[in-house]
Amino acid sequence: MALVALSPTVAAAREPNILLIFCDDLTCQALSCYGDGRRLLDTPSIDRLAKEGMRFDRCLVTNSICGPSRATILTGKYSHANGFYNNSNCRFDGAQTTFPKLLQDAGYQTALIGKWHLVSEPTGFDHWEILPGQGIYYNPPMLTAAGKTQHRGYVTDVITDLSIAWLANRDRTKPFLLMSQHKAPHREWSPPLRHLGWDGDRVHPEPATLFDDYAGRSRAVSDHDMGLDRTFTELDAKLRPPPGITAEELVTWNAYYAPRNDAFRAARPSGRDLVRWRYQRYMHDYLACVKAVDDAVGRMLDSLEAEGIADETVVILSSDQGFFLGEHGWFDKRWIFEESLRTPLIVRWPGLTEPGSSCARIVSLVDFAPTFLALARVPVPEGMQGRALQPLLAGHSPDDWRTSLYYHYYEYPVPHRVRPHRGVVTDRYKLVHYYGPDVDDWELLDREADPLETRSFHDDPAYADRLRDLRAELDRLRHDLGDTADPPRAAFGDKPFTER
Repeated sequence: MALVALSPTVAAAREPNILLIFCDDLTCQALSCYGDGRRLLDTPSIDRLAKEGMRFDRCLVTNSICGPSRATILTGKYSHANGFYNNSNCRFDGAQTTFPKLLQDAGYQTALIGKWHLVSEPTGFDHWEILPGQGIYYNPPMLTAAGKTQHRGYVTDVITDLSIAWLANRDRTKPFLLMSQHKAPHREWSPPLRHLGWDGDRVHPEPATLFDDYAGRSRAVSDHDMGLDRTFTELDAKLRPPPGITAEELVTWNAYYAPRNDAFRAARPSGRDLVRWRYQRYMHDYLACVKAVDDAVGRMLDSLEAEGIADETVVILSSDQGFFLGEHGWFDKRWIFEESLRTPLIVRWPGLTEPGSSCARIVSLVDFAPTFLALARVPVPEGMQGRALQPLLAGHSPDDWRTSLYYHYYEYPVPHRVRPHRGVVTDRYKLVHYYGPDVDDWELLDREADPLETRSFHDDPAYADRLRDLRAELDRLRHDLGDTADPPRAAFGDKPFTER
């Protein structure tokens, strides 16, 4: 694969450093630079990064779930090609080719700090310190090659402290790759103590589809277990404190939550009133976690300035997928619907990206590995299924850039009972096939006619030609990507596929 020509300014310099700030379940609706109509939160540090770089408006994931997205980033391959399908029973094969290994071979110093979530030990890193499993928000233990370490403080701050410390002590004779990977704002959305009450008990605007009744839709859409009306636990609702919190921290925690929880228990809301209460609690907590991430981004950008390397470092902010903030009555991700499918991507590349620019072309996490390799002038292996983003980052839009993306989600029935589905996504349409032991349904979504994605146009005669074209495109993508065989049974998780 040919490397992309860089601007003269960039080409004359040493290979740039790479800082990937990666979050878990961070969604575009929560970031003010993405301009969501509800204006849920101001994120000044992330907005700063967008003003100094490029915001991608259609960065789409290939399998909307944490571990598989991370495996896709490392390998530049879809789940069926890298072997990591789900969070239930998969273990990342660290022997396979990854972009950190190739950068390491090319002379980069490589480090991974924070959430890993791929079960096996990291490979291709000179230094790593990771959260075990999902990790916890308060006073997290972490794992290193030498054993377990114990940290005090809030997990987002701890990961940022460790990342900044690594920068200060790096080998300054080499370019670096630093993957600073946050747990936040993953469920159960436990906020830092400093941000409790940040919204002043504001009543957050509800999404238009908070009470979606899924009328006329596949059973796969209505028969789920990830709704605010049915799946919200006491830990989610902060009706009990999170793991790891100390007695001293609990005093501050209870000062905020206890009187509000007492009022909730006294009122005993039900039906829609209960959903509304849960939504408001969810917004306070999730967005407070995002505020802490925004704090972390600001600290990381400031540390690059203090080290005098801001102009030599490509900074990327992204997440493993989007997240539902009450849309369709949901939290979590998994679905091919827009809030879950689309993830933030902001790139600041001094000398290449135009400050304050944006890109509307379809890009994906599968493009990250080829991009990182190309910017380091390392040949991209033929087996990688993505494409380097350099032309788009330079303001060019190649005529042959993709106009569709293939999607395939597997994990079922637990957690959340989201049926496996595959589909093709274009700027306007999504053709989806839900499959499993009790469903074999197709839906056609039209984001122009129905931007909230509450209807299927699959059986509408007016869409017959479009449906034919999309089926052909889905078949083409499956063939080109090598995903034509039935998935192995293990792809769906560690529970029997027929279990309900």
